[in-house]
Amino acid sequence: MLGERSPAAALRALDTPSSPRVRKMAYHQRVSLQCYNADGTPIVNQHTDGPADNRLNGLDHLRALAITYVFLFHYSTHFPHPKWLERIGEFGWTGVDLFFVLSGYLVGGQLQRMQALGGAVAGGEFYIKRFFRIIPVYLLVVAIYFLIPAFREHEGIAPLWKFLTFTQNFGLDLAAERAFSHAWSLCVEEHFYLVLPWLIGPLAASGSARTAIWVGVSVLIGGLILRACSWLELFHPQGNIVAWWEWVYYPTYNRLDGLLFGVCAAAVQNFMHPLWQRITSRWKMVALVGVALLYCSYVLSADQYSFVASVFSFPLIAAAYGCLLFAAVSPASVLHRIRLTTTSFMATWSYSIYLTHKGVIHLSQKLIAGFGIAPDSGVTFILTTLACVLVAWLLHLTVERPFMEFRAMVLSRLRSMRAPGRAEISRPRSIYNR
Repeated sequence: MLGERSPAAALRALDTPSSPRVRKMAYHQRVSLQCYNADGTPIVNQHTDGPADNRLNGLDHLRALAITYVFLFHYSTHFPHPKWLERIGEFGWTGVDLFFVLSGYLVGGQLQRMQALGGAVAGGEFYIKRFFRIIPVYLLVVAIYFLIPAFREHEGIAPLWKFLTFTQNFGLDLAAERAFSHAWSLCVEEHFYLVLPWLIGPLAASGSARTAIWVGVSVLIGGLILRACSWLELFHPQGNIVAWWEWVYYPTYNRLDGLLFGVCAAAVQNFMHPLWQRITSRWKMVALVGVALLYCSYVLSADQYSFVASVFSFPLIAAAYGCLLFAAVSPASVLHRIRLTTTSFMATWSYSIYLTHKGVIHLSQKLIAGFGIAPDSGVTFILTTLACVLVAWLLHLTVERPFMEFRAMVLSRLRSMRAPGRAEISRPRSIYNR
C-alpha cells in the first residue's frame, strides 16, 4: 500500500569464581551494586563500605546516544541537510525509545528501592521531584513557541491547552500541527509518572512476584493488541502516513514498551539480586544480544507502516535497548568504568537539547543562509549543532540548575519537618536527579 519506506523517508516526503575477570566483577559489584537512587543519591547498604561515586557513566553514554540519535533524525527529516545524514539518521526515531527505557529504569527504580529498603512510596516527594525537574524549562519553551512564532520550525502547532495538560500526543495531526511535535514523548512520560507510584505501591505491598509479572505481561500484550487495533481500525482504512503517526505512533497506550522494559530492569536489580549479577557479569554477551535485536528492529522497520512492524517493532526495540542498559550499568562493563567528558555534558544537557533543538536549527539555518552558506551544507550542520548545544547549556545554567537547587531546598525543609531532630544528609548533585 505505502511501499517499503522508512519513517525518515516518509517524513521527508511529508565464568568461574577463581578467574581474574570474575574476581574483578565481584569487587565492582560489592562497591557499586545498588549504590544509587534513581535521583543520583548514594545508598549505603550491606554490600558497601560507604557512598560511591555518584556518576553512572554507562547511563551517561546511553543518554548521549539517545539525544544524538533523535537530533540526527529530526535534522534529516525536518530541515535541509547533507545527503550523507539521511542514512545515519534514518533509524534515529528510536532514540526516544531509548529515553523511555532509561526513564523506566531510573524513575521506576527509585520507587522500587523505597520498597526494597522497607519504606513506603513517598508520592508527594516523588511528584515534587518530577515537577521541578521537568516543568520549569518545559513551560519556558512552550512560552517561546507561542509568544515568538518565528521560533517555530513549522507554521502549524497544537492548541496551547494540549501542551499545558500533556495531552498533545492524542489526536496529533502532523499535517496541521507539526511545530513542537516532539513534545509528544513528554506527554507519555508524564502519564507514566502520574500512574507509576499508584501501581508500584500496591504491587510491592502484595509481596507477590507472580502478580507483578502478570501485570508486566499484561501491559506488553495489551500494547500489542492496541497497536493491532489502531492499525486495522484507524490507520488502514485511511491509508495515509499522517494517520499512522496520529493513531499508532503517538498515543501513550501504544508506547509503553520502553518504559516497561526499563521498570523491569530496575525490578531485577532491586528484587532479584542473583539474576542481576548473572546478567551484568555477562555484559558482553548481553550487549551483543542488544545489538543483534537492534539490527533485527532496523530490518523489520524498513517498512515501518506495515502491520507486523507497527505491532512488533516497538517491544523489539525496547528489548534491544534494555539489553544495552544492562550492559551499560554492569560494574564490570567498559561503559560503566570509562567516563567521557563529552557524553557527560551531552547527558546533562540532553533535556534542554531535546526541547529546543528544532526551533534553534530553524533559526540558525535562516541566520547562516544570510551569509551565503547553503542550508544543506556540512558547515551549516556543524554550526547549527553548536548553536543547539550552546542554547541547551544556557538553559541548563539559567533554568534547570537553579530550579534543581530550589527543589533540593524544598525537599530538605519537608524532610526536616517530618523528622525535626534528624540532620539532613548532604546529597551530591547528579544529572540523574530526575
